[in-house]
Amino acid sequence: MEDPESAGAAPTPGLSSLLPSREFLRSRKGQLLLAESVLSFIIFICYIASLAASFMMAPLLEFLLALFLFFAYASKLNEKFKGVHWPLTDFLRCVTAAIIYFAISIAAVSKYNDGASKAAGVFGFAATIVFAIDFYITFNDLVTFLKQGSSDSPDSPEGRKTEDEDSDSDSD
Repeated sequence: MEDPESAGAAPTPGLSSLLPSREFLRSRKGQLLLAESVLSFIIFICYIASLAASFMMAPLLEFLLALFLFFAYASKLNEKFKGVHWPLTDFLRCVTAAIIYFAISIAAVSKYNDGASKAAGVFGFAATIVFAIDFYITFNDLVTFLKQGSSDSPDSPEGRKTEDEDSDSDSD
């Protein structure tokens, strides 16, 4: 029996179609999103096993959001759905995650004495750094995205300035 891939036939769709491409996994954004997902999941598990179980919701939400954006970028949904401002969405996610992880990590390390809370706090500080790096990089992409959008739109500040000047000269 001959292997269908060696015969030149297209590979059959299956679970492999859900996996991200190697190019995306090697990209900076892919690696950051993967690191965010893994760290968030580890922190979630640590909080479940700790006395600080009340903090488990934040890592769970961040894990799900990072996982969603990982697959959204990997499947190029950002190119298909232009109505969503992907850089802004990613930036807001990273900023809030960095702030929340920093706050709950301080609380977990200082308030609780069990090992799982301490581990969650340490991983939370590492996640804070990863999210901060991601929002710094995303901020630079966001500035480029907004500059590109403002130069293309008729409502650019230059266009409004000339309209305001025209209305001022008409009122004189």
